[in-house]
Amino acid sequence: MRGEHLTPPVRAPAEARRAVACAVAEHCRATGTPCDAGAVQDALLVASELTTNAILHGGGITDFRVDLVEPGVRVSVSDRSERLPRTTAPDDHRVHHRFGGHGWPIVCRLATDVEVAVLPAGGKRISALVPLD
Repeated sequence: MRGEHLTPPVRAPAEARRAVACAVAEHCRATGTPCDAGAVQDALLVASELTTNAILHGGGITDFRVDLVEPGVRVSVSDRSERLPRTTAPDDHRVHHRFGGHGWPIVCRLATDVEVAVLPAGGKRISALVPLD
């Protein structure tokens, strides 16, 4: 399984989920392999979390890619910020007074490989590989 899936511009988590769902479904049809529903849901959740984080913390989505690679789907989201993702400590009392703060741990738990790269022109790209088997 290899190949880049060209996606239209993504500006919202729902668009990211649609792009990943279409790429994976197209791949499964083309190869005749069944898609594991749980694995696809994991990939959709990772796409949603990465795009939400780019919007809320990164100044907006500047690029979105879906690549079908062995052994799964790699979702890459670029944004305007060079600030790296961080996990909030469980004993941080500020977390209990607001919603959120769970996206990055979800991405790290569901993906087998996560890469964060600061881009030469500014901003960063976060790429996460979610297995489909």
